[in-house]
Amino acid sequence: MLKHLLLFILFLGSHISTYASGDYSNPIVFGNNRITLITPTLFRLEYAEGAKFIDAPTMFAYNNRNEHVLQDFQVKDLGNNQYEITTSELRMVYHHDDFPFGLHNFQVYYKMNGKEKKFTNRNIQKQNLGGAISTLDRVDKEIPLDEGLLSRDGWYIIDDEGNDLLINGWLSQRPDNHVQDQYCFVYGNDYRAALSSLGAVSGNTPMTRKYIHGVWYCRYWDYTSQDYIDLLNEYKKNDFPLDNIVFDMGWHTQKEATTGTGHASNRGWTGYTWNKKLIEDPAALIKAIHDEHVTVSLNDHPHDGIRPHESMYKEFMESMGATPQEIANGKNILFNLKDSVYMKNFFKAAHEETEKMGVDFWWLDWQQNYLYNYVRGTHTKSLTWINKLYFDQSKRNDKRGAGYSRWAGFGDQRYPIQFSGDAVANWDMLAFEVKLTATSGNAGCYYWAHDIGGFYGGEDPEMYARWTQFGALSAALRIHSVKSAKLDRRPWLWGDMALQSMKKAYHFRSQLMPYIYSSVWQTHQTMVPLNRAMYIDYNDDERAYNNPQQFMYGDLLLVAPITTAGKGDKKIAGQKVWFPGTDTWYDYFNGKAYQGGTETTIEKDIDTFPLFVKGGYLLPLQPYTQRPATTSLETLIMRCYPGKDQCNNTYELYEDDGISQDYEKGKYAITGLNYQQSGKRVKITIAPTKGQYTGQVLQRSYIVELPVTHIAGKVKTNGAKATIGTDTTTGLNCITIQKQPINKEITIEFTMK
Repeated sequence: MLKHLLLFILFLGSHISTYASGDYSNPIVFGNNRITLITPTLFRLEYAEGAKFIDAPTMFAYNNRNEHVLQDFQVKDLGNNQYEITTSELRMVYHHDDFPFGLHNFQVYYKMNGKEKKFTNRNIQKQNLGGAISTLDRVDKEIPLDEGLLSRDGWYIIDDEGNDLLINGWLSQRPDNHVQDQYCFVYGNDYRAALSSLGAVSGNTPMTRKYIHGVWYCRYWDYTSQDYIDLLNEYKKNDFPLDNIVFDMGWHTQKEATTGTGHASNRGWTGYTWNKKLIEDPAALIKAIHDEHVTVSLNDHPHDGIRPHESMYKEFMESMGATPQEIANGKNILFNLKDSVYMKNFFKAAHEETEKMGVDFWWLDWQQNYLYNYVRGTHTKSLTWINKLYFDQSKRNDKRGAGYSRWAGFGDQRYPIQFSGDAVANWDMLAFEVKLTATSGNAGCYYWAHDIGGFYGGEDPEMYARWTQFGALSAALRIHSVKSAKLDRRPWLWGDMALQSMKKAYHFRSQLMPYIYSSVWQTHQTMVPLNRAMYIDYNDDERAYNNPQQFMYGDLLLVAPITTAGKGDKKIAGQKVWFPGTDTWYDYFNGKAYQGGTETTIEKDIDTFPLFVKGGYLLPLQPYTQRPATTSLETLIMRCYPGKDQCNNTYELYEDDGISQDYEKGKYAITGLNYQQSGKRVKITIAPTKGQYTGQVLQRSYIVELPVTHIAGKVKTNGAKATIGTDTTTGLNCITIQKQPINKEITIEFTMK
């Protein structure tokens, strides 16, 4: 007995000594070397002379370094200055020789497809799956993508060494004693783990304002106040939804600018003084648009700063300490992102008055990086820094930040959404935008707002209609075009065939908003993209890597946009579709079923496109509304397709007030939508809503759409009155539940024929 007890004590002692709670804490320091375990698949390697390590954030490694560290790990002393460090997913072998981490002193072993593989920080990346690019300006065909986190090699390294620090929220140069700073993502083929790790070190993408994901109108044109009012009325008259109107640079004066670098032969590119010849009373116009429950955003090219012709010039110059004589002489102060005083005074002078009028957010159309590529005296790109400054500035009156700018690389996921730039319109570019949108989430670029239809050219109604179908399954349905009298993308100007096609796409987008917003919440929580390449969900199937023409849109929708011209009067065109997994996928438009594991070419006329719903779930929709992002969800539609026998699947509907930062305080609501199937018997459960927020709907009615399901006998509910019939608009079988409190569980049971 005593012998066994002594053996147990010896075992316990050796066991405890290998854990973090024993001799080692995280970060793990070996002289001038430091290893920080952030997640089971992400670690940081540092080498600093004098062991002067860095804990301050950078524009990539933004999260608090002391809060986001792994607790569950082991360190084992192997003797002779060698150590084995183990997480739940990785095994590291480190020889402490007081040199920076490299091929000979540091190796990592990880699993991929059931096999152990070795990683060193000197490995060469060969199979990167692509990421995003900064802009599509003047691009007319597919171009190489920048790298993303995801690679078939099973790892990726982000080298943060040399990048500036954030000290008291502002850029500061890194000390030169810091030699090595690498973030190693070693995830095998668990791509979701890689994306989650990006959030752990760099910050999760925040919840966007809900209207950001709605329908936008934008055109490079000098509109008057009456033109904008007419636009609102035309959208209403032609039965198209609208959530946001963008004023391009015609809103401000241009010809008055006589100094500055300018752009495209125009010194008036930068401007902050309202053009009263076009918009006599800006505040009244903004109020009139707001009264229609539509938001307003303004174009901004800030690179020439505030010059003498601007109405706020004197106020700005006085805030910068200029003398009366300097102001009288028209002194210029160059735009200076590095100077916190300059930027504070710039925002106050350039934006504050207009924001008080009610402008909702700014379109940062920054495209002058050839002039100011880096913030002065730093290693930080101007686009990276200005996106942060504008986003932070937009968090006024407890509103969520609202950025709209070109993509600035890793870390820019904190400042959504992204503007993809001025692309040339042709079929090849439409196909490339589909691919780009699917891969961009690999780098954290989750929300593109493309110029639907393209910016330059694109006068083919069929191509515009197909582009619109793709836009209906993007982060925002935003149209835009070059300054040309011949090019206006209002959908009712393109002929009846295109009009009817685009109306169907716009109406579908309006109805899909509850699903879109719930998927945006999922992206915020998990860092899994809204639009995502097939291999993120189906990483163990080779076909997932070979079908860039399609993507998942959230968890339940599979999309393969048409990107070629059609034939015949109805413009019938085809697209190859691979149906993944073992689920049954149903055509959203005709209900036809396709089995997972198959591949076929789907042909569609101009009115529809390849869109498929995963069977066995409830897809949350809303009735069509002309204000999809702000209309209260008083009737929840749940589209339902049969699942596998014995399936039991839940989709969560997410709701909040759509604009404030209250969601960060837990003020939001989740409603579980459950579908169960046993043989021919189906049970649908709408769980009691959990959570509260300002403006919450407390009672709602429900419609269960059954596109391919026929009911045998009666429908049983738990006391809620149900009506069974056929919807006169859609022609679908449906079950209607009268208005009920949202905190009441509702069950619906029936038998399929």
